[in-house]
Amino acid sequence: MENTLMAEPITLLALLVIVGLLLLLQDSDDDNSGGGLREPVLIPVRVRDQQRR
Repeated sequence: MENTLMAEPITLLALLVIVGLLLLLQDSDDDNSGGGLREPVLIPVRVRDQQRR
């Protein structure tokens, strides 16, 4: 009888872990693949080799 008391908490924990992994592996919305948040664009900045006089 003692073994069956642990079955429900272990099953619940396994279910929560699986749901958590599915949420982590879900495609994020910030990859510029169709709306939503967008990544910033990198703009090149000129750097002078010599100082101005």
